[in-house]
Amino acid sequence: MTNLHQAQPVLTTGAPLDKAKAAMILVHGRGADARSILGLAGEFDQPDFAYLAPQATGNVWYPNRFLAPIESNEPYLSSALQAVGDVVAHVAQAGIAADKIILLGFSQGACLALEFGARQAQRYGGLVGLSGGLIGPEGTVFEYEGSLEDTPVFLGCSDVDFHIPVERVHETTAALQALGGNVTECIYPNMGHTINQDEIDFVGTMMAELVQPSA
Repeated sequence: MTNLHQAQPVLTTGAPLDKAKAAMILVHGRGADARSILGLAGEFDQPDFAYLAPQATGNVWYPNRFLAPIESNEPYLSSALQAVGDVVAHVAQAGIAADKIILLGFSQGACLALEFGARQAQRYGGLVGLSGGLIGPEGTVFEYEGSLEDTPVFLGCSDVDFHIPVERVHETTAALQALGGNVTECIYPNMGHTINQDEIDFVGTMMAELVQPSA
């Protein structure tokens, strides 16, 4: 493995890991950085969460489109998946189980977060793909091992996103449902390649439900 992303920092905000009730791992998009996506923490206003955002080398997780042949994005893609996995492992070592971890990404980061969740299927606190989908060229048969065990999944995207064909969002929904995910898909008419308030509100509700006291 070429450690392309492993020397990069992981930025944090929110509750310290040893005090947090849950954690969110935020994965930035192409050309953005960890600091920019970490700004979402203020939108969610969930003080019991620790927020962690890994940084990609050169602000790019993999060089080509997520619809390109997978081998054309290697070894960058494997290193990027490992980078996400390293943060998940770090959070787990701090005592926060996977079912209290939400993986969230935007754009290229959404594709990466969703692909990681599918490849490393287990019960997570949540999977959130904002303007993204599973990785692979047109015609890919998305088959993964394991089970998401009813993990809440939210997919939000425009119906006219230049980067993310709406058909891939539908394919991602089907694949994650087949893996046992509890998927909510929201397609927004004529929205740009961005994040809207409805998405923020939905994710905020997911987060609140994750830390509320058990009945």
